[in-house]
Amino acid sequence: MNKRHALKALFLPGITVVAAQLAACSPQPPPKPQFKSIDVTGAPYANDFALIDHNGMPRSMADFAGKAVLIFFGFTQCPDVCPTTLVEAQQVRQLLGADAARLQVLFVTLDPERDSQAVLKAYMANFDPSFLALYTTPEKLAVLAKDYKVYYKKVEGKTPTSYTLDHSAGSYVYDPQGRVRLYTRYGSGAANLAADIGFLLKAV
Repeated sequence: MNKRHALKALFLPGITVVAAQLAACSPQPPPKPQFKSIDVTGAPYANDFALIDHNGMPRSMADFAGKAVLIFFGFTQCPDVCPTTLVEAQQVRQLLGADAARLQVLFVTLDPERDSQAVLKAYMANFDPSFLALYTTPEKLAVLAKDYKVYYKKVEGKTPTSYTLDHSAGSYVYDPQGRVRLYTRYGSGAANLAADIGFLLKAV
């Protein structure tokens, strides 16, 4: 063995050990969360709103800083999807236990013609007292729905006021920093949604 090879054999094990120790000490990126819902982190849509709640207070995402927010678009005369979604949101709060107070549920009406402030307040009384219903004018609603990628269409009834609405059935979830993070499809289940929201709350 010549001198060069001898030196290489002498120092190589030590270099390997040091490199391994440095690698072990280097900060590792946190594992990417495996959400049950659809991860929409960084989406250039559904980022904020300017609405009135059923108590007459103006609301935006800034009002809920420090909380996770679940927002759903529907209407009070909806026969199935809307009440089912709100009942599921109640179940999510129950599953969150002590963290329930850190979740704000918002219901945005797609039917401002019939869903007045008084109607929305009475409707929310059927669910959790912490839930808030929100509304705006039909013109502003159209702009908001487009920004949130929410589909809705009036289906005429037998009378001018007996119409119904076809509409999107999913919900958005925001983290406590007010960033849109998840889109959850209708019927995904309270347990899955509670697990996702619990992760966002613990990641603060």
